[in-house]
Amino acid sequence: MRHFQLRDIEKLYFSYEDIARALGISQNSAKVTAHRYVKQGMLVRIKRNIYILKERWTSLDREQKFIIANILQVPSYISLTTALDYYEITTQMQRDFIESVAVKRTTRKEIEQTVFNYTKISTDVYRGFLKNRGVFIAEPEKAFLDAVYLMTLGRYNLDMPSIDFNKFDVEKIEHMAKSFPLKTQKFIDKNEYFRKA
Repeated sequence: MRHFQLRDIEKLYFSYEDIARALGISQNSAKVTAHRYVKQGMLVRIKRNIYILKERWTSLDREQKFIIANILQVPSYISLTTALDYYEITTQMQRDFIESVAVKRTTRKEIEQTVFNYTKISTDVYRGFLKNRGVFIAEPEKAFLDAVYLMTLGRYNLDMPSIDFNKFDVEKIEHMAKSFPLKTQKFIDKNEYFRKA
């Protein structure tokens, strides 16, 4: 079957243009082909004009799914408990549930039993992330602060006892907290867990 030629596309995900090139067809034909292959279970549609081979999807590692999370909603970065789990700072493990923060909207998307959860935060605090191995992800301290910020707004549950506070740079948290609302800063100032660390 011709879809095997799509394996020659070396990208993690691809577009109509890539399909057209790989199969030697027009872009219009590539759109129809992509739609048909999704129905037949050979391709997974990530979003408009972004696809991945089903066989490739089933073997994605966590960082590759983080890359998918980054492109599902732009701009966004991996944060909250997902980032804390990635850095091995929390004992709360998340499988097939990936949390990001974004500036556009709070939304949830599900692709092949993996949930991509996006929580909107203020543009004033949309910083403190880096690009690591192709993934936009919060620094450990920022992931914690994002969670505290949303928790003080009543929009997030953070399991404090599961966190290893010894793994944080406390001075960095205190410095970063200055750009957050007063409620977040007060929470950090009174945080009993830092006193124990």
